[in-house]
Amino acid sequence: MGLTIAIDDPRADDVRALLDRHLAFCREVTPAGHVHALEPSGLLEPDVALFSARQDGVLLGVAALRRLDGDHAELKSMHTLAAARGRGVGRALVDHILELAAARGLRRVSLETGTMEAFAPARSLYKKLGFAVRPLR
Repeated sequence: MGLTIAIDDPRADDVRALLDRHLAFCREVTPAGHVHALEPSGLLEPDVALFSARQDGVLLGVAALRRLDGDHAELKSMHTLAAARGRGVGRALVDHILELAAARGLRRVSLETGTMEAFAPARSLYKKLGFAVRPLR
């Protein structure tokens, strides 16, 4: 596919536009008060690394890794451009982040995603990658 995955800036115009679409989607399909997606400003925090997936310079997707403690991090702000879905962009981003997490000595990477039908493709991807459903505490 020829993807380039690298750290990116949530303030970049194209990244910001995709993050805004992500937040709009989450707010549209998730009950009020239950959207846990990070705002672009939250992606600038020192415990967060935002990655973009680009093909020939064109942004296709984003995902972030937020360190929670010494050996635990969370996958955040995962979103693929609608026109690029089903092409392996999301999987490439998650694979990259999991490899990076392991290289940084993180033993656990978790995530939270919606239970609504709109999130079914994301849940399917995460399940294929070995993530398991855990009850909320």
